[in-house]
Amino acid sequence: MPRSTLLATAIIPDTRVELKLVEHRDRFAISIPGRGELMNSRSHGSEAALAELTAERLGARPAMRWLIGGLGMGFTLAAALRVLGQDAEVVVAELVPEVVDWNRQLIGEPSGHPLRDARVRVQIGDVAEPIRAPGSGFDAILLDVDNGPEALIRVENNWLYSPAGLQATRAALRSGGMLAVWSATVEPRFTRRLAAAGFEVEAHGLRAHRAGKGPRHCIWFCRRP
Repeated sequence: MPRSTLLATAIIPDTRVELKLVEHRDRFAISIPGRGELMNSRSHGSEAALAELTAERLGARPAMRWLIGGLGMGFTLAAALRVLGQDAEVVVAELVPEVVDWNRQLIGEPSGHPLRDARVRVQIGDVAEPIRAPGSGFDAILLDVDNGPEALIRVENNWLYSPAGLQATRAALRSGGMLAVWSATVEPRFTRRLAAAGFEVEAHGLRAHRAGKGPRHCIWFCRRP
C-alpha cells in the first residue's frame, strides 16, 4: 500500500495557489505545495475548540444563528452542531467549492458528516458576503480563514481583519454576540485592532491537540457589548 495517495486538487479562487487533498495511512490532509499541511483529520482540537468555547461564552440562547467562515475538514462545524440546539441555523461560507465536494464525497467520515445535518446551510463564496448582507443578525461569527490575520494566502481576505471589516462584522452580530477568530499564531497588533473596533476581547492560547500537544494556536473571542 502506498504511503500517501493524491485524491484531488483545487485552485483557490483569485489566486494561483493549489490545494491538494491527500490520503495518508493514518489521516486525510489538505496541503499547499511549499507550505505543507494546512489541516489534517487527526489534529483538530483547536478547530473544535473554536466552536465549543464560543458556545460556552455565549451561554444559552433560543434559535441561535451562527456563521462559520471556512469549512476546512468540517471539525468546527461538527463541534458547533454538537453544542447548538435543534432550533439553530449554521451558515457555512466556503470559498473553494471543491472543498465542499470533498467533505460530502471523500472526507466527511472523520468529522461525522456534518453537512448532512438539516440545520446547516452552505454558501459558496467569500464569507464577507453574508457579513455584509443587511439584517444578517448572527449570534456568533467564527472565522477560520487562511492561517489567521497575519498569514494570508488570498489578499482579498485582508478586508476581514481590517478596521472596516471588523466594524462590518460587529454590525452583523446581535447584541452580546461573539466573533471568534482562529489563528496559527498570536498577534498582539490584532488584539489591539479588535479592541479599537469596539469589541470586548479575550486572546486564548491553546494547542492543536486536546492532549496539550502540537503547535500553539490562538483564538480571539470578541463580544459585541
